[in-house]
Amino acid sequence: MTEVSRTTRLTRLTRTTRLTRTTRTSPPHATPNRGRDAAARQGLRRIATRQGLRRAAARIDAATPASRDRAVDALRAIAILGVVLGHWLVTALVADGGGLRAASPLQDMPWLSPISWVFQTLAVFFLVGGHVATRGYASARARGTSYGRWLSARLSRLFRPVAAVLTLWTVTAALLLLTGAEFVTVHTLVKLALSPMWFLLVFAALTAATPLLTRLHPLWPLVVVLHVDLLRFGLGAPSWLGWINLAAGWLVPYTLGAAWTRGELDRRRAGGLLLTGGTAATAALVAWAGYPAAMVGVPGADVSNLNPPTLAAVTFGLAQCGLALLLREPLRRAMRRPVAWAAAALVNLSAMTIFLWHQTALMATTATGLLAGRLPGLHTLPDGLDWVAARLAWLPVFVFVLAGCWAAFRSRERGGRRRSRVVRTHRPPGRTRTAGARHV
Repeated sequence: MTEVSRTTRLTRLTRTTRLTRTTRTSPPHATPNRGRDAAARQGLRRIATRQGLRRAAARIDAATPASRDRAVDALRAIAILGVVLGHWLVTALVADGGGLRAASPLQDMPWLSPISWVFQTLAVFFLVGGHVATRGYASARARGTSYGRWLSARLSRLFRPVAAVLTLWTVTAALLLLTGAEFVTVHTLVKLALSPMWFLLVFAALTAATPLLTRLHPLWPLVVVLHVDLLRFGLGAPSWLGWINLAAGWLVPYTLGAAWTRGELDRRRAGGLLLTGGTAATAALVAWAGYPAAMVGVPGADVSNLNPPTLAAVTFGLAQCGLALLLREPLRRAMRRPVAWAAAALVNLSAMTIFLWHQTALMATTATGLLAGRLPGLHTLPDGLDWVAARLAWLPVFVFVLAGCWAAFRSRERGGRRRSRVVRTHRPPGRTRTAGARHV
């Protein structure tokens, strides 16, 4: 090998060594690349998650019978979520000394009463319940199903999740009392946790009476409510007489649901009359008859519009039902979107679980938060806008805790069944039912 060739090879080896050292000793140039790669991978994961959710929503949409009225499920989801948010916004547990007592922002800030007009949506739930029950009973009779079997199927799903709530709070109350908690605190917590039960009892009673209510005109129970309030507030009758309205008051929207099934509320004119008439009557009762503006119970108030229902609560419910009827067509259009329909279906599948456990989620958050001291919006007196702002900030936490309750107890509502009664998969050709889709 000549001297020139040796020199050339040595030069090339030196350049290669310098390049290798430069590459090994330049991590600052690699760091931005690694950062960009991580951001790209995270972006791809987000895209994959969104695509997965869209595919799942599309499957739910495809599995839903075309004959199903999705507006019914949307209204039920709105009613349930309205009650949940309403309770979270107007229920406060104030840390007073060594215990907790219930309070409401409507007590010190009555000008917030319009919140209850938005979130007190029980009338819509009874409207939908009456429509679904009467339609389902007619369908059951057409199939030859007995009344007892039909009622058992409806009430079983209604009450299956109750056992878990009762068991948990029985054990919790006993442990709190044994560990020295104040009786007033335990009573407050148990009362709030079990307060949704009254709704289930009334709804179950009306469901059982469905065969007798299919042709009942809503004016009859409305007249009963009117006379009961006239006796109570006008003629000085005993206050216990008002509990007649617990059945009669909610019978009004329930029988409106039956009228919906009969086709008497199909025209928009019916919804408009209910909305305008109910609104005008409620405004007159609040302005000139002395009824409270809040459509929920307020601690310390002389009269509660909800406990038991008053004439103002019933006329307000008529307005809500009218608005719900007017929203049917827009909701049907909105529910054609797979993601929106999947969300509504999910709420309907877990309606009773969400309803029964939402107060427990609130109280679990409140009790756990006491470990960090008195927290604004959670343990403080609801007497100002600072409390309202703090409570709004707590809502995501309540949602997170409720999601945990839902994950733990949702199987109680479904009773171990794999098939959904809100969304049913398509049957193979030759096994398709000719009857319309069922609502539950």
